[in-house]
This record gives sequence, C-alpha cells and structure tokens, in this order.
Amino acid sequence: METKTKINSKIILVTFLIGAFFAILNETLLNIALTELMHVFSVDPPTVQWMATGFMLVMGVLMPISAVLIQWFTTRQMFISVMTIFLIGTTIAACALNFPMLLVGRMTQAVGTGLLIPVIMNTLLLLYKPEVRGKIMGTFGLVIMFAPAIGPTLSGVIVDLLGWRWLFIMVIPFALFSILFAWKYLQNVGEVTRPNVDVFSIVLSTIGIGGLVYGFSSAGEDPNGFSSITIILIIGVSLLSLVLFVLRQLRLEEPLLDVRVFKYNNYARGVIIFVIVIMAMFASEIVMPMYLQGPLEYSAKLTGLLLLPGALLNGLLSPVMGTLFDKYGPRKLIIPGTLVLVGVMIFFSNISPAVPVWSFVIVYIALMVSISAIMMPSQTNALNELPKKLYPHGTAIANTLQPISGALGVSVFVSIMSHGEKSYLDSTQGPVTEKIANEAMTLGVHHAYWFALALCCIALIVALFINRAVSPDFEEEN
Repeated sequence: METKTKINSKIILVTFLIGAFFAILNETLLNIALTELMHVFSVDPPTVQWMATGFMLVMGVLMPISAVLIQWFTTRQMFISVMTIFLIGTTIAACALNFPMLLVGRMTQAVGTGLLIPVIMNTLLLLYKPEVRGKIMGTFGLVIMFAPAIGPTLSGVIVDLLGWRWLFIMVIPFALFSILFAWKYLQNVGEVTRPNVDVFSIVLSTIGIGGLVYGFSSAGEDPNGFSSITIILIIGVSLLSLVLFVLRQLRLEEPLLDVRVFKYNNYARGVIIFVIVIMAMFASEIVMPMYLQGPLEYSAKLTGLLLLPGALLNGLLSPVMGTLFDKYGPRKLIIPGTLVLVGVMIFFSNISPAVPVWSFVIVYIALMVSISAIMMPSQTNALNELPKKLYPHGTAIANTLQPISGALGVSVFVSIMSHGEKSYLDSTQGPVTEKIANEAMTLGVHHAYWFALALCCIALIVALFINRAVSPDFEEEN
C-alpha cells in the first residue's frame, strides 16, 4: 500500500507539472508579440497592454475564490475543469478574428491559470509531509520560474518563424494531453467540506483586489502616476473594499478567505518577505530592460540575451534550494539570500552607462540566485506552519498577493524612476541632448533602487526572526 501511494504521488506531481508549465508559460509568452499584435489589429499601446494587465487582473480576482472552490470540488474536478477552461481560452485566442475576440480568449486563459496554481499548491501540501516539501515545492518552483523565463525568447522565435497565432496553437495539444492524462491518472486528495459561500465577500474581494491591480497597473502608464485623481479614487475605493472584506471575514464562521492565518508568525513573516521579493523581481524585469535599451543602447534582442542566464538559473536552482531547505531549514537560505539582494540593490542604485556589460550580467545572475534562495523557501516555510484546514486559505492569500505585489512593484518603481527623470530634466537649462536624457534616466533608476534597497533591508530584518515551521497537525501525528 505504501509503494502504491508513492507511485500515485509521483503521477499526481507529473500531472500538475505538465498542466502548470504551459499555463504559466502564457504569462510571458505574449510580451514580445505585443508590438506585432498592435500592427495586426491596429490598436494602440494602452489597448494592447490589456493582454498582459488583464491577465494579471483576472488572476488576482480569482485567487481568493479558489479557497472556497478547493473545498467544494474534488482534486480531479478542479484540475480537469480549470485546464479545460484554459484550453477553451487558448482555442478562442488562436482563432481570433479581431482584438476583442483575442482579449476574450486571453482572459479565459487567465481564469484557468488563476485557479490552477492554488489547486496545485494546496494538493501538494496535503500530499507531502513538511520534511520533503521543500524539494517538492522547489520542483514546482522550477516550472513557475522556468516557464516565464523562456517565454519571451520562445515567443520571439515563434512569432518570427510562424506568426503570432502559433503562440496559442502550439499550446493546444499539450493542454489537451494534460487533461487526458489527468482524466486517467489523477486521484483525489483531501476532503470535500462544501462550506457556505458568502456572496458579499466575493463582491468585496473582487472590487478590492481587482481595483488594486488595475489601479497600480494604470499608475505606471498614466503620465500623472499616483497623483492622478482617477488613480487615487480607484485605489482608495479598492483599499476601503479590502478593509471591509477583512472585517467581514473575521466575523464569519466560514470565511471566504480566513485572514487569521496571519496570527501564525512564520506565515506572516514569510509573506512579508515574499511580497518584497516579488516587487523587486517584477520591477527589475521592467526597469533594467528599459535602462539597457536606453542609456546603454543595447538592442531588444541583446537585452533579452543578457537577462536570460539569470532567469534560467533562477528556475533551475529552485529544486536545489528546495532540497537545501529540507536539510538546513529556512534561515540558512533566506538570510544569505536577502544579504545578496541588498548588495544587488546597492549596485543598481549606483549604475551608470560606464558599467561594463559583464558586471551587469553577473549582478543580474546574483539577483536571480538570491530570489531563488528566498522566494520558494519563505513561501514553503510560511505554509508549513498552518494547520491543514487553513491550507486553502494560506495558499490563496499567498497567490493573491503575487499579482498585487507585481503590479505594485512595477507601478511604484516606474513612477519613482519617471519622477526622478523629470526632476532632473526640469532642473536643466537649454535643449535636452542625448547625454542629458541619459543622465536623467540614470538618476531616475538610482531613485527607484534606493527605494528597493530600503524594502530589501526590511526583508533582511524580518528574515532574522524566521524559524523552521511545522504544522500543528504534523506535530500531533508525530
């Protein structure tokens, strides 16, 4: 019986990895193709950007609801359903005759992806004991990191050789295979409890989380940034909705999203570090390419190649970091990782066009290695402390914070950079030469990374108080 369980565990993991890889790959697969889509469908940059912003928005809105859905439906029902939704969205996008149809397909894809990740993480928590979770979560982390890393490079090749439709067509057979494989081999894990669903909580979370992601994303594109009245109003209403949402959850016997998970110290500390690292990573993936193609005058293709080693190493090291986490615990990974992260932010806050390309590549690799050492260990250790009944809520909250943190990081960093750039240009007299423009952008990048440095110092302080966490349920079993 024990051997059968182990074999089934492996099959379940393989099933999840196949589905997750192609679902998560789509998060970045379209980034390089946005310019092509603008020409094909005759849309402007703010409109085509909804292919990325809308995807993140839908994912953010659905994450809290996943906590209830996981408790209402079996593992097989959830996985096969969300992969089917993803397949339908992919097919619609592949057959798109106009931009609205393409956007509908993309948003349908986001529904599947947004619900898939919490389902997988919750199942893995139930399936594997804390002493081996680091390795398992690290393997899943390989997919989460590796798929988005190769997305832009793969997209560029496919668009050049076959055309943009093949970005969707090539995914269809793999998504179909994942569904058929799950239909035959996937087993149910955990119990279906079917708690009451509070509709008003869903409304509040949708307004709050959707508004925050939209507001932060729009702030990065709006010329007035966070000083825009519209942006202030959207974010204000969203924050109010979230406050009301939290208060309501504390009063409900069966909350949509149990925020009491934050009473567990290691969970709260792990989430704080996770959010800061996500902000730093998303922002660096936006700000650094802009700087490389600006003052450093590198082409888009060369910029992508310079970032690729760090991105690939980040994904490949995830299982290694997971194994080290199981053996040595979180402190020996997270504390050195945050120290390296602080050093990287110091480097970026002093960057200039005179920086040799090799030093940038090395520092960017250091950034991605440090993120690999921090992100999955901090998230796994945080979830390890929760009792089993709170796994759906803990995973839902952690995954909800990811798109919010990403949108916040990008908008804040870009806004700080733009403000620093504008201040420098306003202080200069005469025509704006290329040299002055480069100096202005350099100063703006410095300002952005000073803020990042402050955040990473906070993460380092929090990391000093993290300990190895074990779920009360597993303590009782042992």
